[in-house]
Amino acid sequence: MLKEKQKERKLKQSLTWVGLPLVAVLGWFYPWLGFLLLGCMVGAVGVAAFRGRAWCDWMCPRGAFFDLFIGPLSRKKAIPSFLRSRAVRVFMLGLIFTMIGLQWYLAGGDGAAMGLALVRILTITTLVGIILGLLIHPRAWCHICPMGTLGYWLSRGKDPLSISKTCTGCRACARACPMQLKPYEYRPDGIMGDNDCIKCGSCVAACPRRALSFSSGHGEKGAGLAA
Repeated sequence: MLKEKQKERKLKQSLTWVGLPLVAVLGWFYPWLGFLLLGCMVGAVGVAAFRGRAWCDWMCPRGAFFDLFIGPLSRKKAIPSFLRSRAVRVFMLGLIFTMIGLQWYLAGGDGAAMGLALVRILTITTLVGIILGLLIHPRAWCHICPMGTLGYWLSRGKDPLSISKTCTGCRACARACPMQLKPYEYRPDGIMGDNDCIKCGSCVAACPRRALSFSSGHGEKGAGLAA
């Protein structure tokens, strides 16, 4: 079941990853393509308002690129906890938007220059993400991505992962999670409390006890059966 889910994700990601080189490469020759980055920003925040960080699963071109192309080459080490700290996330959010604002100010209203500024930011952050992906984990950047941070803040209570009492803590969910989250740790609460969940469903497919679900009330039903 997990292999089928992973195949499904890769198929979807194969349709979106091309958006990254479209902007990060062609954008240097056609600066107006840089404004497509704004579309991704709006998409990430818009989806987060209703479904949490689901955009980051396969709809995000960069996330898809990291999974498909950096994943096979990655050392896949544990993502350092400091990369998930509030301080680092706020710093990265402030840094990126300050850099965009400064470059737009210097552009003096020149649309092409403003588009190129977005291309420049995307290229630099993607290179950083690739380095982190190769040395640590393909999704390491996703924990400090500014839009991911905004999505994280907006995700609370949005389409949460339910965990029933039938969970035995086997950790199969954690091994399958592309974000290195640990759903089994939230078994006592019945609901996944980590807003970095990208709703990919890998953990659900990997669970041998079928203890995980994005269906409302699954945790409570499982608790009743266990009792």
